[in-house]
Amino acid sequence: MKKILLLVGIIFTAIVLGHSQYKTEKIVFITMDGLRWQDLYTGADSILIRHKDYVEHPDVLVDKFWNRDPLVRREKLMPFFWNTIAKHGQLYGNRKHGSKVDLANPYWFSYPGYNEILTGIIGDTVINSNNKIPNPYTTVLEVINNTSMHSGKVAAFGSWDVFPYIINEERSGIPVNAGFEPVTGNDLTEKEKFLNELQTQIPSPWHTVRLDAFTHHYAMEHLKKYQPDLLYVAYGETDDFGHDGRYDHYLNSAYTTDQFIKAIWEWVQSNPDYKNKTTLIIATDHGRGTNGIDAWRSHGVEWTNSDESWFAIMGPDVEAKGEIKHACQYYNSQYAATIAELMGVPYTQDKKMGEALDILKK
Repeated sequence: MKKILLLVGIIFTAIVLGHSQYKTEKIVFITMDGLRWQDLYTGADSILIRHKDYVEHPDVLVDKFWNRDPLVRREKLMPFFWNTIAKHGQLYGNRKHGSKVDLANPYWFSYPGYNEILTGIIGDTVINSNNKIPNPYTTVLEVINNTSMHSGKVAAFGSWDVFPYIINEERSGIPVNAGFEPVTGNDLTEKEKFLNELQTQIPSPWHTVRLDAFTHHYAMEHLKKYQPDLLYVAYGETDDFGHDGRYDHYLNSAYTTDQFIKAIWEWVQSNPDYKNKTTLIIATDHGRGTNGIDAWRSHGVEWTNSDESWFAIMGPDVEAKGEIKHACQYYNSQYAATIAELMGVPYTQDKKMGEALDILKK
C-alpha cells in the first residue's frame, strides 16, 4: 500500500502493490486560456453583457446568453459542462460555495501558468515571461511519452504559438502543432489538407494565436487517425478576446469551445478503444482581474484575483458529484501528477505538488 498525492475527492480507486487499478487507459486534457470562473459558474456578466465598450450588438448577445437566473444562463453559455459533466463528473472552483482552485506560480499569466499545469512545479522564477524559451523543465506529457507503454502516443495541439517551447517539442519528441503551423506528413487526410489551405486564407485577429477552430479540427483528425493515449488540446481565443475587450467575442468563443469539447467527448464515447476508458480533464491557466470595471480584460499580479482558477473532470474513475459546493482548496500544480497517476506512470518531478495537497491513504 502507498500514499497517493492526487486531487482528493475525485479518484477513489486503490493502488495495490504499485499496480494501478484505475479504469482509465486514455486521457484528454484540455485548457481554455483565461476563462473566468465567474462566467463558468454564473454565466454572462450582468454588467459586461450590455456594456457599450465591450459589446457591439448587446441585444443579440442578451438574446443568446442572458437570463435572470445564473443557473440558467450558465447553461446557455456552457451547455456541455452543465448538461453532461455536471451529471457524470465533477466541477471545482465556484468560490461562492467555498470551492477554491488557485494558481501556485507567482506570475499569473500564461507561460508560467502552463508550466505549473504541465510540470506541477510551483514557486519557479525561471519561467517568468511569455518569451519563446524552450522549457528547461520536463512536462508530464514528456514523462509519459518517455515510457515504453506510451511512447509515440502523446500529442499536443494549441492555438498559441509558444506551446512548442512550453512543451519543449525538440527535446521531448512530442508532436506539437500550434500557432499557424500546418499539419505535415505523408498520410494527411483530406480534411487536414483542407485545413492547411484554409488556415492561410482566413486571417487571425492576432499574430501569435490562431483561431481555435483550426486547433480543434487538427486535434480531432489526429485523435481519429492515431488514437493517442494522451491528447492535450489548448484553446486560446477566450484570453485574447478578453485582452481585446470584446466580451461579445469572449462569450461566443466560450460557447463554441464548449461545443468543441462536446464533439471530442462524443467521439471518445463512440469509439470502443476509448469508451468508458477515457478521463477528460478541463482547466484554465489563470483568471482575470476584478479591481475595476476594465480589469476583466487583464491578468497578472497587479490584477486582483487573477490567480483564481477552476477545473472539471469526468471519466471512469470519477464519482458523479457534479458541482462541488463545499469548502476545498486545490491548485493548478496538482494536474500533472494526477494525470501521471491515472496513466500508471511514476512522477517524481521535484516540488511537483506543493505544500497544500491532500493525501489519500489506500
